[in-house]
Amino acid sequence: MIRLLYMGGGLLAVALAIIGAFLPIMPTVPFLIVAVFCFARSEPEWERRLLEHHRYGQVLRDWGERGAIRRRFKVISISAMAVGAGFTWYTIGWPWVMISLGVLMTFGVWIWTRPE
Repeated sequence: MIRLLYMGGGLLAVALAIIGAFLPIMPTVPFLIVAVFCFARSEPEWERRLLEHHRYGQVLRDWGERGAIRRRFKVISISAMAVGAGFTWYTIGWPWVMISLGVLMTFGVWIWTRPE
């Protein structure tokens, strides 16, 4: 039963990652990290396939082995959050932009302090 729950969580995470690959406001890699975690406990072959993926495999292995994020991806992530904050300010303005800025400051600092 637990294995099925992990498999369902992994499949849901992959589905959200696929959506995130096409929507700039939604992340991809964090969902793939969750999927790897779930598949490691339910379907090791699917975990292996994610870790060997031509585009995301190295990023997932870096995170799993060292908790590391490459500088290029740090810059991309923080820039995307800054663009999102700017978009929030432009479209709905004050005080809602404060939520986006809070996310940017909290998670941006956390991302930047991860090892490379």
